Amino acid sequence: MSTGFLTTHVLDTARGMPAAGLVIVLLRLDGDTAQELARMTTNADGRTDAPILPQGRFAAGTYELVFHAGDYLRATGQDGDAPLFLDTVPIRFGISDAAAHYHVPLLLSPYGYSTYRGS
Repeated sequence: MSTGFLTTHVLDTARGMPAAGLVIVLLRLDGDTAQELARMTTNADGRTDAPILPQGRFAAGTYELVFHAGDYLRATGQDGDAPLFLDTVPIRFGISDAAAHYHVPLLLSPYGYSTYRGS
């Protein structure tokens, strides 16, 4: 059984607060095939209530977190002119150590985002 796990955190940098109510989908990629592993919504702290990929389901491989930023931006009145500059934000990353904690946060604004491997 693997002991690693995956978490995320979304911060709305334009408003200076956590991004609550943002839908996140986790995909595992294998060549041209994408398998949905999880679909969660951020809580008031901009985090998911549980690891997005918990111990026991965690494995080395290529993954993609898809942040449904457009729905969040529309809900918070930050949508601007159509079409949105950012709608879905995919972040593709690799997991090489099945025993580690991977934290992939998203810092989001209507016209930009950044990410990094956190702790």
